[in-house]
Amino acid sequence: MSELHAELVTTASRHLRDTLGLSLEYTPDHAAIVLSDTQCELTDIIAEAYGDVLPDATHELFYLIKTPELLAMFEELVAGDLVALVQSTNFRIESFRIRVELMKRGIKVIEHASLARMAPHEMATYVDSLAYDPAYYRGIGSALKARLDVATRAVVEGAGARLVFESPFEPAKLNTGDYRHLNTVGGMYPIGEVFTEAQDLARVSGTVRIYVFSDLEFRVNTATPPITMVIDDGQVIDVQNSVPVFDAVLDQIRHDEGSIMVRELGFGLNRAFSPQRLVGDIGAFERVCGVHLSLGAKHGVFKKPGLRHKQTRYHIDVFPVTDKVWIDDAQVFADGAWRP
Repeated sequence: MSELHAELVTTASRHLRDTLGLSLEYTPDHAAIVLSDTQCELTDIIAEAYGDVLPDATHELFYLIKTPELLAMFEELVAGDLVALVQSTNFRIESFRIRVELMKRGIKVIEHASLARMAPHEMATYVDSLAYDPAYYRGIGSALKARLDVATRAVVEGAGARLVFESPFEPAKLNTGDYRHLNTVGGMYPIGEVFTEAQDLARVSGTVRIYVFSDLEFRVNTATPPITMVIDDGQVIDVQNSVPVFDAVLDQIRHDEGSIMVRELGFGLNRAFSPQRLVGDIGAFERVCGVHLSLGAKHGVFKKPGLRHKQTRYHIDVFPVTDKVWIDDAQVFADGAWRP
């Protein structure tokens, strides 16, 4: 074991102990199962950290346990018990969606997915992203939601570009590790996000400079210099300074959906990530402290008339250079930090 490996296990243990205690409010009088694999070093690090934090838990390698045995273990769990999934890719059991099915039964689930997408030099960033500061996440998240839920307008500015949302917003959703008033406890980690979208999607227009975007395999891609994306009536109408990978994404959306809609407006809160501190998995980097948008007609949370779920296919995250954000007349983002 290298010195860095040991240091990351120690740091991850500290963060996970805080997360389990302060966020999930898990107590050791309940049972716990940790499922992991050994397909990448980051998975090993997180699994070892759970070994430190949950020494009395049942620790199993997913690929060595047969499905009937695993389902039997799940059947023995009761509400308040815990399952941690530490995955280089994603664990799948036919017709059994592990996190969803367990959470329906009141079982707490914390899921780390696609860890193999992180390069070795990104492991420390991912571990740092697991830190849980309840005062920060709950305070900033609640303040942003309060503003968005009554707002009639928002503006995102960065690198000379300006995107305007001239519409009230859907009720904002929080991913801040506060489950006290929710029916389920846990989810995908790392956390740190407030997200919404315009009630009237056609009332979104302007330009943004995209410095990171997801490809169709949900991997982080960077653009230097940033790509200029022009939006009118809630749709992408022009792209400048693009790159072939981004063009391929847009072509696929346009081919399958007919146009390229802009839907989600996401405010990432996780201070471990930044334009200078990237990780390869878009699902993790989505929490970066700043703004992200989604391209494509698909959104699993917000329903819009005329957009049937089965007919929408794409939800592709893009990250604009963000210097300032306004909600109505209040400036809520500046100098790389939220200040609602």
